[in-house]
Amino acid sequence: MAVTVGGAAGDGVGGRLRRYRARFEPAATKALLLGIFLTGLTAQFVKPVGDALEDQAFLGGALLSLVGYVLYDAVRELAISSGPPDRGLVSSRDLGGFVGEAFQSRTVEICFLGYTGETLYNELYHRLERLLDDPGPTRRVSIRMLIPDFGREMVVPSRVGPEGRPVDFPEFRSRLEERCREYDQFLSRLADRLSQRGRVTVQCEYRLYNGDPRDKVCIFNKELVLHGLYDVAATMALEDPECEVYDPKGYNTDLAVRSRKEGTAAAETAVATQINHFEGVWKLAATPSWRRQPVVPPITPSAT
Repeated sequence: MAVTVGGAAGDGVGGRLRRYRARFEPAATKALLLGIFLTGLTAQFVKPVGDALEDQAFLGGALLSLVGYVLYDAVRELAISSGPPDRGLVSSRDLGGFVGEAFQSRTVEICFLGYTGETLYNELYHRLERLLDDPGPTRRVSIRMLIPDFGREMVVPSRVGPEGRPVDFPEFRSRLEERCREYDQFLSRLADRLSQRGRVTVQCEYRLYNGDPRDKVCIFNKELVLHGLYDVAATMALEDPECEVYDPKGYNTDLAVRSRKEGTAAAETAVATQINHFEGVWKLAATPSWRRQPVVPPITPSAT
């Protein structure tokens, strides 16, 4: 399932102006400050220059501009360092740090689109367990997990057939579906325990999208998005050494980090695009069979 990241929004006239400003502003500012200093210093000691500039007290202004010149780089570096860190690519094994950051908020919203979500599930379960002892600032948690519909025929996961061709493998799909069902049940039971205590309200829901897993997306508090691509050709040997399956390993997937705190149009567009895409897929996704309520046939009165 393709997920498009909008990164071209900042490539128009506004984007070029920002790049030119970032490139030339430091040199122009320092040149101006240095020019003021040299002019003031010259006017202080060269009388014709001082007379031409109305014999002002140039030394104080010159010294002030020199201080500004010296401090300019330090102030600029401080401003840069105080902004959000550019984390670029991160490993899926680092999800715990992002989950921990998300739980520092009063309202926590975590969304996942991908394969089984095992790596994220482990981090979420341990984090929710900690809320039983210390909820901290958190008062509401919403967790939504989008996983493939393993009840359908799939190319990934599948059995590696002759010449490497994928062959649908219902038994393996069923195994993965059961694993996801257990993840859902464990999180939901923990969510119920927390909600019953009354200090934190927790909701957890799984839904199924139609298609093979390709994109891995994690969205934290509608502010930060991690996006990567699974290695769909990764294989794994089962108990039977002659049986090999295509099975992407999510914990080996690198993820690109985009945050609204970057303060750029490109970052804002990237985050908004991923959120809109997730909400669209979520709206169309199906409820898993293990969450569907059994249909009770109506009771017909017996004939008398």
